[in-house]
Amino acid sequence: MKKEIHPKEYRMVVFKDMSNDYAFMTKSTVATRDTIEWEDGKEYPLVKLEISNTSHPFYTGKIKLIDTAGRVDKFKTKYQKHFENRSK
Repeated sequence: MKKEIHPKEYRMVVFKDMSNDYAFMTKSTVATRDTIEWEDGKEYPLVKLEISNTSHPFYTGKIKLIDTAGRVDKFKTKYQKHFENRSK
């Protein structure tokens, strides 16, 4: 195993799924500017997630459309004329 390739500055970090407000804390070296007050009253670095195992359809068994970036609306407006012509 190569020496000195692994990060040394692990710290406790909170990861939060923004689609359902589920949060968990674990050790990480990820850089972030956001912070959050955790259940113990202390402040920790925060990493915002768009999707996690608590909101992903594969793990939940539910089909749920998650459109955080407006991709579906963009697609519909882009191809709206095409859809209108096909329905005539």
